[in-house]
Amino acid sequence: MRYVIIGASAAGINAAKTLRETDSECEIVLISKDENVYSRCMLHLYISGERNLNSLSFIENDFFDKNRIIWLKGLSVMQINDTLKSLELSNNQTLSYDKLLIASGASAFIPPVKNLREATNVFPLRNIEDAISIAKRYKYGDNVVIIGGGLVGIDAAVGLIHKSASIHLVEMANRILPLQLDKTASSKYENLLIKNNVKLYLNSSAKEVILNEKGEAAALALSDGTEISCDLIIVAAGVRPNIDFIKDTQIKTDRGILIDNTCKTNIKDIFSAGDVTALSPIWPVAARQGKCAALNMLGKEATCDDNFAYLNSMNFLGLESVSIGTIEAPDSTYTTDIYETKNVYKKIIHKDGIIYGALLQGDISYCGILTNLIKNKTNISHINKSIFKLNSADF
Repeated sequence: MRYVIIGASAAGINAAKTLRETDSECEIVLISKDENVYSRCMLHLYISGERNLNSLSFIENDFFDKNRIIWLKGLSVMQINDTLKSLELSNNQTLSYDKLLIASGASAFIPPVKNLREATNVFPLRNIEDAISIAKRYKYGDNVVIIGGGLVGIDAAVGLIHKSASIHLVEMANRILPLQLDKTASSKYENLLIKNNVKLYLNSSAKEVILNEKGEAAALALSDGTEISCDLIIVAAGVRPNIDFIKDTQIKTDRGILIDNTCKTNIKDIFSAGDVTALSPIWPVAARQGKCAALNMLGKEATCDDNFAYLNSMNFLGLESVSIGTIEAPDSTYTTDIYETKNVYKKIIHKDGIIYGALLQGDISYCGILTNLIKNKTNISHINKSIFKLNSADF
């Protein structure tokens, strides 16, 4: 039996490991565009110089040999033939499979801003090649514009702070980290960034990249007419699932590949997991999906009902924060409780005894209990104590 996995990140690696742990005799082939296994969550540490390529890896050096996994690295899948159960690879070879897992992840999205895609000094931050290119291109004291103030954009800014860059951060929303934090929590990070010489452009959008005679971005023009001189632009404007190679198949998609709770697609013997499903923007969910898919590929019955992805933890510039579930009350029927001191901010959103969201900043020791209560929609109406003092003994 030949099991083929496309992708070498959280879902693909955990699937391969689970296959080998469960079946010592099967043939496992893993195909990846990447020539290294690394954590995308830590790419900014490569830019800052705090980690090298080896220390970005989340597997042992002998992982593939020890688990007898054939790794076809540096290759892309060009097309799937789900009738013949075969793959066409970028080296013109054809590979057959008995069971297939698509864990091809997602790629950075470059918005359609004039000249942004043409400029030679514009980079996303999604793959190790991006981090290497940024690190090579950057020179001490360069003006760097970062488009996007989400998690990746702030990661990039923090990485470059350690390199003494002059950083300009452009974000369309009225605050940074708009999907993860409310205005109060975001403002704490904004103040820290400003103290580290990062200039923020909120409620702003990129209109045009102004090129020099070399075809490089010399400045970024914003929608309000502001022009920011730059030596380098980093784009952190979201991702798109890697699904181009399935366009000639009958695999159903909706933004990403559609799967059921066993990670099966609508096509027999084809499974999917991770970012390519558009269900799991966080690492733990992708890892769980990879394990679940592997067990079902082996004929074991397993479900992955825990796709709770509304959990973000961050630690920028020494300030820890966690957001769980919704970060703003949907309407006036919800109650919002806030606890705030000089160094701590906590916010809990609830209705009819059910907690729907929470923000913790400065003190995140409570996050495990809140995550379980929110994820499981546990009713706390019978608990007669402060919502900020709940503990596991109460349940």
